[in-house]
Parts: sequence; structure tokens; C-alpha cells
Amino acid sequence: MTKNIISRKLERLRTDAKPRVLDLFAGCGGISLGFEAAGFETRAAVEFDPDAARAHGLNFHGGAEPHSQPIDITKTTPAELCARLGLGKVAEAFDVVVGGPPCQAFARVGRPKLREIDDHPEAFIHDPRAQLYKKYLEYVDAFQPLAVLMENVPDILNHGGQNIAEETCEVLESKGYVCGYTLLNAAFYGVPQMRERMFLIAYRRELGAKVSFPSPSHWLILPPGYEGSRSVALKTLRGLLSDAHSYIEPPAASPELPPAITAEDALGDLPTINARELLAAGKIARGARRFDTPVGYSRKKPSTYATLMRTWSGHEAPKEGVSDHLIRYLPRDYELFARMNPGDQYPQAHAHALEMFQERLAAARARGEKIKEGSEKYTALWDSIVPPYDASKFPNKWRKMWRDQPARTLMAHLGKDSYSHIHYDSKQARTISVREAARLQSFPDGFVFSGTMNPAFKQIGNAVPPLLAAAIAKQMLTTIKQAQREIVDESERAAAAV
Repeated sequence: MTKNIISRKLERLRTDAKPRVLDLFAGCGGISLGFEAAGFETRAAVEFDPDAARAHGLNFHGGAEPHSQPIDITKTTPAELCARLGLGKVAEAFDVVVGGPPCQAFARVGRPKLREIDDHPEAFIHDPRAQLYKKYLEYVDAFQPLAVLMENVPDILNHGGQNIAEETCEVLESKGYVCGYTLLNAAFYGVPQMRERMFLIAYRRELGAKVSFPSPSHWLILPPGYEGSRSVALKTLRGLLSDAHSYIEPPAASPELPPAITAEDALGDLPTINARELLAAGKIARGARRFDTPVGYSRKKPSTYATLMRTWSGHEAPKEGVSDHLIRYLPRDYELFARMNPGDQYPQAHAHALEMFQERLAAARARGEKIKEGSEKYTALWDSIVPPYDASKFPNKWRKMWRDQPARTLMAHLGKDSYSHIHYDSKQARTISVREAARLQSFPDGFVFSGTMNPAFKQIGNAVPPLLAAAIAKQMLTTIKQAQREIVDESERAAAAV
């Protein structure tokens, strides 16, 4: 039965039909967009978050209601999904299944909180989200795709002593797939962001295909933190979990390649937002930011990257400009952002704040104001300048971007604050806007995010960079087509022999 299904799917692709994709845990659609750009059809998606689901529906299905509603994968069977979206028979519905089960349960940053909640030294192992990857495998089993792509954080290689990627490969191999996984950094693939992630690819054994990953298109010397993260993951693979048979070394980048896309390449043509001027003029205040006022681009000539973001086929920039170039209301910190140097993190920011406090205290006393240490006035002045976090406990909470480097990893935490990405331009003295976050993640300017500012930031931070997804998708499409040609040639040779 399975062999017939695979044969029919391959036969369909012989007609130059686009491979049909199901995106699980799709978010707003970073993987979907990359696969669409590479020549696939995004036929359906499963996403639980209402804003992200609506964004996916808006961008890939014209806002059609059935495709814009949240879907709980734990309560929806593959048959129910097909019935709900009118997709026909389950096993015939898709050629490729992609997606990344929620990474929070695998990421080290989430473990302390989980320990507090469950009062267990390894509570993260029991987080229900860590079991969602099993639902992913159930869907693969039901839809019997020709190919599979799975994405997650590097920590999935050592989840409480488990190598989830290796275990996933073992399960897929038992179901008739050949499988491999690796670590890829988005900066090597034209994304202006140093984002390290695990990618796993599997092909039906009938294809006779070999798993491979795309060659880098750009060159960058990664800073110590990223090289260290990769080294830790690889040490785990080669040491504690030395039976990582399905691991594939990532393709090496060459210094002869074009340099990585920088933050300025990505953001330089977007309109200037001078936060201190807006604050003084009363043009920025507390409250939800809605995307209802478009603004045109600056007159600065766009970089090649910025031009791509404006002209991405099917997601071109609106003629009136972008409407989500909006920033957070952070009145205490705009002056502090201006003082910070590129690369400064929270300890440096805190030190700058202390300097500012002493300067303003001295100026106030020089004007004759009596401000005694510990007084109400003293405390009010301190609170208006100095952030409240302990500089020894939150070293990475803030970071001012470098102009001439890719940005550091964007996180879903952007939905709560954006201090991890303070704009490199001290004149603007602010955190990045929603559209700037999208640019750093390689979402084109015509891509729409649903809801207000905070949900949009979360959608962007959770996504796979579309340009990286596109590079992987192109590699997968080439592999599938090559395998298809070889199957046809073998069939023709067999027929000729008879």
C-alpha cells in the first residue's frame, strides 16, 4: 500500500506539479515562505497560537477562514485536519511535511523556570511541550510524505541526556526513511542574523536519495559565544552520545564567499525613528501599537538585501510603505541607549546609567536643589535613570547591535521586550521596530503579521528565517527531482531489458 502511495506522489511530480507541503507548528510561516520561494506549494499548516495562525492564513491562503484558525495538534487527528480543510484522502494529501516542535522545552534558558514550577531537578524532561515532537512523528506516519524537515534548537541534541534528533532519525528510519541532521547558522545563508539551529531531513527510502545540506552562500567568523555553543553541541555528539550515526557535518563556508549580511545592510533604508524627539513631542506613549499607519522608505539607496526584502515575489512591499515600523515606549532608557557603545550588554549599560545618574545629581545640586542620599527625591531620580536589574545576574539581557555585523539571535522574548536588539544608530536611541525585526529574520516587507506589536514580535522571534528555509528547500527539491529522474531511468532500463 505504502509503495503505491509513494509511486503516485512521484508520478504526480513528473507532471511538474509543485510538491505539496504541510507545515506543523507553523507559526506565522517562516519555513512555509522559504519553501514557497523554492518552488513548493504550502497546502496547509497547523498552528495553535491564534495570532500566528491568522498571520499564516493571511500570507499563504488569502485570509481564508479555515486556514486562519488555530489548530491544536494534540486534539486534531490527520483525518480531522484533512476533513476540516478539504484536503481529500490523508495519505494522498502531502508530499512534504515540515516544521519545528516548540523549542522551549529543549532550550537551556527555560529549565530554571520549569524546575521552580515542578520542584524537580530535571522537570524540563516532563514538560508536555517536549512530547509534541512525538505528535509530529504521528502526522508523518499518517501522511507518508516523500520528504520531511524538522527544525529545533541545538539543545535538542542533549535533552536531559537524550539526543532527540538521533532518536527521531531512528524512528523515521524504522518507518522507511533515510535520515540525517546537522547544525546550520543562518548568517552563512544570507540572513543578517547569527542564528544557530538543528535541521533534520529525511527521504523515503524508495527514492534512493542521500541526505545533504545546502552549501553556505556567505562568510563570517562567528563570535566566541556562537562557536562555543556549536562546540558544546558537537562535543556532546562525539562524547556522551557518540552513537550519533545520523549526524552530518555542516557544509563549510569559505572566506572567498561574499561577507555576511550586516545589520546596516538589512535596516539602513528604513525610515529613521528618533525616539527622543518623538518622546519630547509627545508622539509616542504607552499602549498597544497597531499597524494602521504606513510610512515610506528613506531616500537612502537600499542594499541588495533590502531590495530583495522590498521585491520578494508574492510578498512585495506595499506602495504606500510599511505599516509596522513601530517601536516600544521606553522613556527611561532612550538617553541610555544613546550612550551605549556597539556590542555593549547590560553590565555596560548599567555602568553608563550610573554615570548619567551622578551627572544629573551633580547638576541638580549645582542648581541649588537639596537632594540627600536616600531621600524621596534621590530615589525618584535614581529610578528615572537606572534600570532595576542586577548587573551581575543579567549580563545578556541587553545588547546594542553592531552596524557592520549580523545581529545576534532573535528570540520569542521579543514579544515582551526588545532590549536584546538595541539599534546601532545612537541618534535613533531605541530598540528595533517590528519591521526591523522582520528584516533581521529575512521576512520580506510585504509579509503581514497579525495582531498588535507584542504578538508580531513573538511571531518573528519564533520563526525560522525564510532565506535559510529557502536554501534548505532548494536542496531538498533538487534531491527529490534527481531521485525521481533516476527512478524513471531505472524503470525505462528495466522495460527495455524485457
